[in-house]
Amino acid sequence: MNKKIYFIAGQTRSGSELLCNILAQNPRFDATATSGIMDVIFGTRNQWDTLLEFKAMPNPEAKKRVMKAMLQSYYNTDKPVVFDKCRGWTMYAEMAKELLDHDVKILVPVRDLRQVLSSWEKLYRKEAGKKQSHLEKLDYFKAQTVQGRCELLLREDQPVGLAHNRILDALQRGWKDNMFFVDYDDLTFNPKEIMKAIHRFLGEEEFEYDFNNIVQVTKSNDSVYGFKDLHKIRKEVKPQQPDWETVLGSWAKDYDKMNFWKKVQK
Repeated sequence: MNKKIYFIAGQTRSGSELLCNILAQNPRFDATATSGIMDVIFGTRNQWDTLLEFKAMPNPEAKKRVMKAMLQSYYNTDKPVVFDKCRGWTMYAEMAKELLDHDVKILVPVRDLRQVLSSWEKLYRKEAGKKQSHLEKLDYFKAQTVQGRCELLLREDQPVGLAHNRILDALQRGWKDNMFFVDYDDLTFNPKEIMKAIHRFLGEEEFEYDFNNIVQVTKSNDSVYGFKDLHKIRKEVKPQQPDWETVLGSWAKDYDKMNFWKKVQK
């Protein structure tokens, strides 16, 4: 019997790791750390038709079977429901539809963009005395200021900008009804109600989560991303006070205009 697979694909620094580990308390659910299986399937999709043998004898149904089997066999769990965390799924929702025997459903963690940038800036400062940052390698002169670093992070080829644009594009392509926006502030202020809403969206039976004792079951070697404790979560779900104005400066207030998702799921 095939597993039911849902996707978690949202903004960076917006609570996706926390969400995964809350969901993992449910004995029916398995949740991944950041997963690479989408890229493997994506590569197979792209390379399949370039092979001489498949050009000579096209077999699109075989390609689809192989891609579906790759997704289903990737997860080493006997639990019937899996949450695959990878920000690329918003961009490749059409491919996901080909792989599933049920509707595509994507949980989209989001957060005030000013807080996202503040979180990245604090990571930068934490490591700046030890090594050169990837932002300095990207554009040394622009990386000399807080505002410059924020502008770099929002580039279309950088983590914040790429995730932001992918989500916007998924909405433009008509996937709104398949997406549930999980606001970080809502999740941390009122986790019980948000988790109930998530279960309703998924069509899954409600479960009583323990928000005071979140055990981290997802494991990542954060050193490969260039930061320490990038995916470490707190044991207790509780609100975090906004600090963007202190960290970034008052000039960053205009980034509030980019919080498009506040109007989407109302």
